[in-house]
Amino acid sequence: MQFPEKFQERMQQMLGDEEYAEFLKSYDLPFHNGLRINTWKTKPQELLQRMGVDLKQVPWNETGFYLENKKQFSKHPYYQGGLYYIQEASAMLPAKLVNAQPGEKILDMCAAPGGKSTAIGAALKGEGLLISNDISKSRAKALLRNLEGFGIINSIVVSEYPEKLSRYFPEFFDKVLIDAPCSGEGMFHKEPSMTESWLRMGPEEYHKLQMEILTYGAKMVRPGGKLIYSTCTFSPEEDEGSIAWFLQEHPDFHLVEVDDDKDLCGCHCIDHGHPEWADGNPELTKTRRLWPHHLEGEGHFAAVLCRDADSEPMGGKVTLASVPKLPAEMESFFQFLETEGIHYPFDKKRLLVQNGYVQYIPEGMPELKGLHIMRSGWFLGELKKKRFEPSGAFARGLTPDVCDKVIAYPGDSEEVVRYLKCETLQVDPNLKNGWYLICVDEFALGWGKVSNGTLKNKYPSGWRLV
Repeated sequence: MQFPEKFQERMQQMLGDEEYAEFLKSYDLPFHNGLRINTWKTKPQELLQRMGVDLKQVPWNETGFYLENKKQFSKHPYYQGGLYYIQEASAMLPAKLVNAQPGEKILDMCAAPGGKSTAIGAALKGEGLLISNDISKSRAKALLRNLEGFGIINSIVVSEYPEKLSRYFPEFFDKVLIDAPCSGEGMFHKEPSMTESWLRMGPEEYHKLQMEILTYGAKMVRPGGKLIYSTCTFSPEEDEGSIAWFLQEHPDFHLVEVDDDKDLCGCHCIDHGHPEWADGNPELTKTRRLWPHHLEGEGHFAAVLCRDADSEPMGGKVTLASVPKLPAEMESFFQFLETEGIHYPFDKKRLLVQNGYVQYIPEGMPELKGLHIMRSGWFLGELKKKRFEPSGAFARGLTPDVCDKVIAYPGDSEEVVRYLKCETLQVDPNLKNGWYLICVDEFALGWGKVSNGTLKNKYPSGWRLV
């Protein structure tokens, strides 16, 4: 493939003639597709066994595996059901380094289309708070779709500028992930057209943007919390250079050593950063680089920074959201739960109704008024005239063990494919009329409404399998 001349000259200078030749050869090899399994719903080996496949694990992520036939996996009912996310292998590194733990408050600042947020959300296991932001409203819609499809119930999806977020959430998060906008040199293999974008807006412009985003991100990290920075580019200016600048400007942050055995599943093929490509600060060796000629993956850079626990407070306070009294119309929601036999342990203090839409907000949700919110919590459905209409997101957050009325189709059945295509199905005429949770095996897909042996399909049209 053809690279910009300026890019070639810089890469050759960085790597030297011999290694640069190996770097170029890597682009003659096939692109490394991968999938990452949703551990909020299943275990990796159990799912692969169900599918009857034996996939090679991504060395630095125990939930990631390499794919040879992307189309085969993108059409499978398990994919439609949010049991895995198709993602290039090296792109799995940033969320892995976040090391999300249940109960933590985490911000994914540049989150679309959702690869990182779905991984973080799965690791939180429904506990704590995930705020996923993307400045582009159209990209934030795709982000929302992926989070809901994964069954993540404790996320808030926002579309705002970093500066505004920093005013709302001073020193609030345990961890902030910035997978920063960059020149995308690590994407050249997957999308050769990215070279044209590189020529229009190169590393210098992105470095300026990264400094701005890092500044606002730092303001939202609590003392003792972590800031994880990553790019999908090789440019030293955007990688070691951005971190070197950040450390100079923020002396209350320090780089954290990434342990190959503890943090990267024993993988020793990820290189260390190069201080000589920035200001010479030896601490920059704690940053990490993925090179396509050293491993099965594309280009990536990552750094983990920790804010000193004894940092001086920056000022500002986060106010928790207040939930208004539930309207009388919510009786139809509770009636739905009782009639259809849904036994999820809802805390009424976390049920929020806005314009007829019912949401279950995460515990400890901050005040969001004034932000452009795509979704604040688990979207359960809509209150209509004397009835409640459940959402697809509600179904995805449930499991069959909390529902009395379930129809489960095998993963290899014709019926499950027809359901995913939003077709009407015939069912056992002895089934009671009413709403049913429709599953592929024991994994929730969506809703269906039975009437005299006919299943009226309630799968969201926007999720339809085509």
